[in-house]
Amino acid sequence: MRGGKVAKILICDDEPGLRALIKRYAEADGHDAFEAEDGTEAVDGCKNEEFDIIIMDIMMPQLDGFSAVREIRKISDVPVIMLTARGEEYDKVLGFGLGVDDYVVKPFSSKELMLRISAILRRVEKKTADNNEHIVYEKGSLKVDMTAYKVYIDDELIVMAPKVYDLLFYLVRNKNIAVPRECILSDVWGYEYCGDDRTLDTHMKLLRKALGPCAAYIPTLRGLGYRFEA
Repeated sequence: MRGGKVAKILICDDEPGLRALIKRYAEADGHDAFEAEDGTEAVDGCKNEEFDIIIMDIMMPQLDGFSAVREIRKISDVPVIMLTARGEEYDKVLGFGLGVDDYVVKPFSSKELMLRISAILRRVEKKTADNNEHIVYEKGSLKVDMTAYKVYIDDELIVMAPKVYDLLFYLVRNKNIAVPRECILSDVWGYEYCGDDRTLDTHMKLLRKALGPCAAYIPTLRGLGYRFEA
């Protein structure tokens, strides 16, 4: 992000009309927008350019969105918002496991998409600023290095999707506090979340699976949310 204001956005979708529409939204918000008509073109673009965020459709010829993200993750950790017309849970689990940051279900409003883009860009800025202070939390066999974005269990590095790290770090920062689901969605995802909240459930499942026995540190508070027990 240049100056923390203008972002370089890659829009990947096989529908020219939708690409043009999103590009118009992005440019109206002051960003620079570029287009790719399929996953292969998006991967090639990421090899030649650095983007601040990618808007990626799932169903495309040549190379689908999931396969494209898998290839892009080999060379870049650029944030990705997936566009889907389906919204099935298994799609979200697969995408989040690949490091997708968010989903937008078609049809969507320009305001919703721009809010989600802005939220991700703010998180990236905050993460960069936080890197000036090295923050590490340890409990039992769990070590959470929030500055380096690394998590260890019994000194073994645990690899997770970017948003799963964000969820864990948020809960650790609010340790011993009962955090409502709505607050987690608002603070971690960075906007007033509209739509179903299965996104949080999916990420919590991925987090608990990654933590193994340490998942017991994050009990579910029925009817409320979660708490990280320090």
